[in-house]
Amino acid sequence: MKKNILITGGAGFIGSHVVRLFVNKYPDYNIINLDKLTYAGNLENLKDIEDKPNYKFIKADICDFDTILKIFQEENLDGVIHLAAESHVDRSIKDPFTFAQTNVLGTLSLLQAAKETWKDNYDNKMFYHISTDEVYGELEFDGSLFTETTSYDPHSPYSASKAASDHFVRAFHDTYGLPIIITNCSNNYGPYQFPEKLIPLFINNIVNKKPLPVYGKGENVRDWLYVVDHARAIDIIYHKGRVAETYNIGGFNEWKNIDLIKVMIKTVDKILGNKEGESLNLIQFVTDRAGHDLRYAIDSTKLKNELGWEPSLQFEEGIELTVRWYLENQEWMKNITSGEYEKYYESMYK
Repeated sequence: MKKNILITGGAGFIGSHVVRLFVNKYPDYNIINLDKLTYAGNLENLKDIEDKPNYKFIKADICDFDTILKIFQEENLDGVIHLAAESHVDRSIKDPFTFAQTNVLGTLSLLQAAKETWKDNYDNKMFYHISTDEVYGELEFDGSLFTETTSYDPHSPYSASKAASDHFVRAFHDTYGLPIIITNCSNNYGPYQFPEKLIPLFINNIVNKKPLPVYGKGENVRDWLYVVDHARAIDIIYHKGRVAETYNIGGFNEWKNIDLIKVMIKTVDKILGNKEGESLNLIQFVTDRAGHDLRYAIDSTKLKNELGWEPSLQFEEGIELTVRWYLENQEWMKNITSGEYEKYYESMYK
């Protein structure tokens, strides 16, 4: 069946992988990539599919309701995969207003546009909202995992804004009958991630022999998932997931930050031909982040049992692929850290 699908935040890290997957896998779909092209949005991430006949890019702000409503109507949308979000915890601590604006009001803008456009004819329509495991709060070191029924307990402005947006999505289903799905995913890693995030930042710093700042003692634990596996999960859930359900997506792959960093150091040093452990002296422990959650870990059993999804890569495989990609794409890294791509695309899409 031909579909017109809007993917928000499609020039970002996870979004670009989802756009690429849908454009290549579903030639009968029209994929509309909507992105504001803020600092983390980069159309260089999609150079390989930008000329595909079933792909279209629109520069717009999800908070601009009039524009969003017009796009819904003109593009005759059947579905939304909503990834656009401010997502960096440190930035949310410094500027919570931006996170509330984009993550809460931007999501509300999309929901209202979907409701007004689709009205009461929701056949074959879907509003798929991508959230985060951080809305659940933190876990102790007791083997417990976040499930779809875990109570929300956000601890940062970022996770609070995502929790609020999740509540709005569910409210639009309960109040108006809007067909929705929500997924909560663990930490992603892989190609095209903006280098303020841990893994690309540290790969870049190791290459350039810069300090590796580690919060506290590096004992915080995260569950890591290769981004291509997340895109695969989104594809399966969009097409086969049950309306009004929540699905958790995780890697069953927990690492202490300090152990993860040591694996990265070992991998980068090996590929660069450095002496084993040469870059360990770059580690610098710094004052812990305010409200830093101890541990996140996702239980993806529901997704596996209902829809047959599971991660395709072990972490050691994924991290080597990731390191090699960043080392082989130093020009991309140079452009994105210099901000040159921002100036270029600003001039193109004024």
